[in-house]
Amino acid sequence: MNYEILFTFSLATAVLALSPGPDNIFVLIQSVTHGKRYGFSTIAGLMTGCLIHTSLLAFGVSAVIKNNPMIFTGIKIFGALYLLYLAWSVFRADHSIALDAEGVEKKSLLRLFRQGFIMNVLNPKVTIFFLAFFPGFLFSDELSTVVQFYVLGLLFICVSSLVFGGFALLAGTIAVYTKKNTNTGLVLKWLQILVFSGIAIFLVTG
Repeated sequence: MNYEILFTFSLATAVLALSPGPDNIFVLIQSVTHGKRYGFSTIAGLMTGCLIHTSLLAFGVSAVIKNNPMIFTGIKIFGALYLLYLAWSVFRADHSIALDAEGVEKKSLLRLFRQGFIMNVLNPKVTIFFLAFFPGFLFSDELSTVVQFYVLGLLFICVSSLVFGGFALLAGTIAVYTKKNTNTGLVLKWLQILVFSGIAIFLVTG
């Protein structure tokens, strides 16, 4: 078992979770507007959705690997190209972080959980991202690929939950800080570009 690969995967996941995106911005807005409990409920829904994507990936890609390793190589190349596309998209995007909490409807904890779950499960970009991100981080010659994908999925969920949970707990402070420090978005933007590009290179050369 290669623990260095797992550490690299965890680090990349943490950086991506820190980078401004629809999920963590949604968590922040709910936490700023209604309180940390509402942020945590949203996080629980989002992360439960990740389990669905992990299962689809584990059983789908594992079958591909078993039947045709050449197709798996194609998946890794596709993943590298997709991650480079994401890096380019981030490069072209505005780096400002918008936390507009005005007029946000207050929803029950269960409704926020459900919304977070649906947001994640029905987002095809999450499926494609998992397909692009996970295959390059298989870490063991002894464990089955199904088990490895589930380990990576649970690691992704744990790391993302910790980062998102920090957003929920420190929502007010983060909101004030991002308004005062306009360069925060720019730093996170370039960090995200470097991570996407680095993983793409890792997928092709690993």
